[in-house]
Amino acid sequence: MTARHTADTAGTAGTAGGDTGGLPAYAERFEAPEGYLDFARYGPPSHDVLAATADALGRSARADHTTVNDLMRADLRARQSAGRLAGTDAEHTVLLPNASTGLFQAAFGIPSGTVLVPVADFPANHYPWRRAAAAGLAVPRWLPGDAHGWTTADTVRAALTDDVVAVSLSAVDFRTGYRADLAAVRDVIGPDRLLVVDAIQGFGIADLPWQAADVVVTGGQKWLRASWSTGFAALSDRALERLAPTLTGWTGVDEVALFDDREHPPAAGAGRLSITNLSPVNAAAFAAALAIVEETGVAAIEAGIRVLVDHLIDAVREGGGEILSATAPESRAGIVSFRLPGTAAAAVAEALHAHGVTPTVRPDSVRLSPHASTPLAAVDRVRAALASLRRPATASAVC
Repeated sequence: MTARHTADTAGTAGTAGGDTGGLPAYAERFEAPEGYLDFARYGPPSHDVLAATADALGRSARADHTTVNDLMRADLRARQSAGRLAGTDAEHTVLLPNASTGLFQAAFGIPSGTVLVPVADFPANHYPWRRAAAAGLAVPRWLPGDAHGWTTADTVRAALTDDVVAVSLSAVDFRTGYRADLAAVRDVIGPDRLLVVDAIQGFGIADLPWQAADVVVTGGQKWLRASWSTGFAALSDRALERLAPTLTGWTGVDEVALFDDREHPPAAGAGRLSITNLSPVNAAAFAAALAIVEETGVAAIEAGIRVLVDHLIDAVREGGGEILSATAPESRAGIVSFRLPGTAAAAVAEALHAHGVTPTVRPDSVRLSPHASTPLAAVDRVRAALASLRRPATASAVC
């Protein structure tokens, strides 16, 4: 099914029943509850991922002389798939247990200079740079957002100075779902600076120009639906040339199976970011999750999510909510954040829970994040929950 056909089909769907907005075959691979709208926090995995995990773990329980080597081949399958989705190849891709590991590798690989980091970014993109600075390496400069708090090419341009050697930002803002213009940021910083991108809120669901970045890191537990302890980093040739192998471990070097008591040079490709062997069980799960994304197509997944986000924005506005997210389709991904004036976020969450909706709850806002498998009936649940919070008008006294 093409992305255009998906979008057209989804756009004509109603907001009732089990209609998933044009991706029923995709939805059949999952069993998350109808009102689950928390994919920006955790994406319940597919039947394929469960089966791959059970198979790999089962084989490990019956291990013989072939088992470990066979299980380890899942690493290559996952790297090949991740590389294709990132616009590169397996040699430029390394599996990691989470996005933070990749960000720490980047931070400790830049020996000096200033790195621009959005001040409002998720803390996973703050602590690596703080720790690197404390170790005498590159120093972060906190980048202010625009009027909405978003990182744009203009805010980056305004902060650039000669000592800036890199920019590290999120592809999609975790609070509002704002989609950064990676190509524009690349143009602004030029070819001599590194662009480090935390892709966890957009990879696999947003058709972004990942090749514009020098380091792309993501975890698989959210939108990729591979569950915890899965992820990868993709490095450009420029990153491979410039990042020092400060945190390279014994599995990130040449001749990794030769134990001869000498220090081996770092691996030529992205494998140099490896610290130790990862779980081949998790690699099998990750490979299965990535295969679904490739089979379905990022464009089709994105189109399905776009329709659901449109409906959720309408439902929140009808319920008196104030949208905090970017609303233009080209500036957003899968997140709808809002607040209900006069009503505490905890009370909004309680109403949503009572109607079978799972959101992310922040102290001052609520975040809804649907996937392409989410039925449109979830929107009706949100609409009913917000309607339940409206207080009936007080009857006028009769004189």
